[in-house]
Amino acid sequence: MPAPLTLPRICWGDPASGRRALLVHGLGSSGALMWRLGSALADAGWHATAVDLRGHGDAPRALDYSVGGYAADLATTVPDGGGPWDAVIGHSLGGAASTAASASAPGWTRRLVLLDPAVLVGGRDAAIVRRSQERAFADNRIELVRQEHPHWHPQDWELKVDAVRRASAWAVEQTSAQNTPWDVTADAARLTVPTHVIASDPEVYSIFTGDVATGVLAANPLVTMSIVEGAGHSLHRDKPEETVRQLREALA
Repeated sequence: MPAPLTLPRICWGDPASGRRALLVHGLGSSGALMWRLGSALADAGWHATAVDLRGHGDAPRALDYSVGGYAADLATTVPDGGGPWDAVIGHSLGGAASTAASASAPGWTRRLVLLDPAVLVGGRDAAIVRRSQERAFADNRIELVRQEHPHWHPQDWELKVDAVRRASAWAVEQTSAQNTPWDVTADAARLTVPTHVIASDPEVYSIFTGDVATGVLAANPLVTMSIVEGAGHSLHRDKPEETVRQLREALA
């Protein structure tokens, strides 16, 4: 893997808690946008830590924006005091990078929960991701975010604008350019920890669906799956209560 970067952190919950979770955001996002999950975990007695991925938020910039680069940073991100994470929860790109990190360092976490993970992205999905990011960086007004996602919490509108403002547009562009093909299915097959995928609704939009989902589940009996009905790719913002409910079930 590439040389790792040290990622900035924000936290929820009691630092003395015996249950420690890492939250990993998606492309063009930030650690702060994982706030609904961090708050819910803290309320359930966990200490939750979110990071800004390389090229995003306050994280260092680099030249390498391969999934392997993102994974190298995560594999060296450990709880205060050391030891494994009790759970790592990754969305989209964060899910792909967490999958690669766990496959390369089996003792890094005891459990994975992947939110509509970008395990395999090509063709139509790659074009949708690229257009979505280009649109966000071209016009980053809160009014447009509110119009596109009227059901989101007001803090999600604010934090999405902030995340785009603080991310490197070049880094986001290069994440698509440098991951051709974008494929961590082999890493998913090598996972040695219980892994649960909470996918978004394919009737709305999901990256983890169809042959991709079928293939990943068939290749590794440790991987299970559920779906948040009515939610698009950002399921923790579209349907936060149901996403949190399924997360709690996966961690129980």
